[in-house]
Amino acid sequence: MVKQEQVLANRPDNTAFTQQRLPAWQPILSAGIVIPGFVVIGLVFIGIGVALFVTSQSIQVLEIDYTGIDTSSPCFKCTDNMSKKCECQLDFNIDSLFKGPVFFYYGLSNYFQNYRRYFASKDDNQLSGDLTYFKSPGDTCSPYEYDSNDKPIVPCGSVANSMFNDTFKLYQNVNGKQKLVPLDGKGIAWWTDYNIKYRNPSVTPLKNAFNGTVKPLFWSKPAYELDPSDPANNGFINQDFLVWMRRAALPDFTKLYRRITDGDYAEGLPAGNYSLKIAYSILFICYRWNVKGGFLKAWAVTFV
Repeated sequence: MVKQEQVLANRPDNTAFTQQRLPAWQPILSAGIVIPGFVVIGLVFIGIGVALFVTSQSIQVLEIDYTGIDTSSPCFKCTDNMSKKCECQLDFNIDSLFKGPVFFYYGLSNYFQNYRRYFASKDDNQLSGDLTYFKSPGDTCSPYEYDSNDKPIVPCGSVANSMFNDTFKLYQNVNGKQKLVPLDGKGIAWWTDYNIKYRNPSVTPLKNAFNGTVKPLFWSKPAYELDPSDPANNGFINQDFLVWMRRAALPDFTKLYRRITDGDYAEGLPAGNYSLKIAYSILFICYRWNVKGGFLKAWAVTFV
């Protein structure tokens, strides 16, 4: 009797949905139905492909190699300078207007951000602003949890420690003078990273939250001083930091550095002569700069 009640208790409701009695169309697949369907779908995708091809053909591309491998390159002097920062300048010409908006990227080749141990080498609790993990970084950050004096590193881990910190300035040469091209670094990171995933501690001034901690070993300045010109762009919500922390899936990748959308360059980069000034970091000694019109990319070719 008990067994019978248990069986009835588990019985589905006697409805058309649970008993699978809803009306359904079950077409008989024949050549006359399938072939026209494939043709229609194929034509749709051909149209999409043609549209994408035409769009891609309209993208202008300019690539400037600044690895410094060639001894005649102005940046050659920086490839053997590991003791201090080095600056070099590369001149180039644009024959026709690069239509805006123009996006400036940097990139790395043969850099495996997808390596398992590297990928996981960060502390999400720390990066969300939890002060507990400022003093006690998670084990996932090893070996970049503490410095040689046993002080906690903030932000910890290999990903933050290896943050790309080259800087670029672009100039247009007009009548023998260099005119600075404004590079806009606002909003270059993902909205979810800036507003949800990464948060600064609720401490004012922000510097006080980092008391008793040290900056990553390869950084030249602490997180709360990443952008001296904009106090709101410091700490874990610094745009360049957020872009770097979104790890790439492949070893050759690009990351957005700046946009060119303001002033005389709102419509794009006019034809003319330009100079790119690169301030090398001591982490990276070989670079390449690449521009895709509508897209402007800066490449770092080799990581050492």
